[in-house]
Amino acid sequence: MTETLVIGVGNAYRGDDGAGIAVARKLAAQRLPGVRVMEMNGEGTSLVEAWKDAPSVLLVDAVSSGAVPGTIHRFEAQVGPLPTGLEHRSSHSFGVAEAVEVARALGRLPSHMVVYGIEGGLFAPGQGLSPEVERAVEEVASRLISELRTSI
Repeated sequence: MTETLVIGVGNAYRGDDGAGIAVARKLAAQRLPGVRVMEMNGEGTSLVEAWKDAPSVLLVDAVSSGAVPGTIHRFEAQVGPLPTGLEHRSSHSFGVAEAVEVARALGRLPSHMVVYGIEGGLFAPGQGLSPEVERAVEEVASRLISELRTSI
């Protein structure tokens, strides 16, 4: 059985930036065999290191592209670069999109990598997701659980 790495990116103390972390926690609670779940802050070099030996990676992060909060974006990293209009809300200048491209250039991109971006609206300090983002978190978690259960 091939292990799948699920990475939830974000900061649970900055509103909707906690979306990726919330999805990761929902998946961790399922204790699916062959699935390893990590929570990360989105610093790019740490991400590349985290997925270096994983053949399959599912990554979830909050984004800010100007779309309606709660919009779910899905990208297969092998197809090409992540869209430039998606901003990761991190304090690090080298984030998810940059990590994917550096990994691609170095030949360290996992053979299967799907990146989900959940459009946030509120990124101010404080705990809790907006209702729209909470619904998107439920939807993405449900999709991933279904996908992972069928691949086991």
